[in-house]
Amino acid sequence: MTSIVQALTERRLARFLIVGAGAAGLLFALSFAFVTAGMAPFWGGALAYAIAFVVAYSLQRAWTFGGRHRHGQALPRYLTLQICCATLSGVIAHVAVDRFGLPPLAMAALATVIVSAISYVASSLWVFPERDAP
Repeated sequence: MTSIVQALTERRLARFLIVGAGAAGLLFALSFAFVTAGMAPFWGGALAYAIAFVVAYSLQRAWTFGGRHRHGQALPRYLTLQICCATLSGVIAHVAVDRFGLPPLAMAALATVIVSAISYVASSLWVFPERDAP
């Protein structure tokens, strides 16, 4: 039984990382495309983020966590988690650069690893918990 749980957890983590990397790539590509096409940078970035958010939520819910959670409960939790993660990422970046003098590459790596780990744990335990699945 332990090996089954471990295999499912590893598969879920791999899917979580694939979706997250894909959403980041989509955000990058859409931001670039919208601004290159003449959209104001603020609106291009915001629209790209909104599209990447919808895609990421849909794939995390359906593929990573099995699509068994009601949108009315999971979507507000996912939105809240992403707002918290974005805020935490900014705090980590600020502290890493201003307090510890880390170079931008190290700061970005640190923020990405910490925020991704928190996002995965919170998604597993709060946004898409097994107890909420029918």
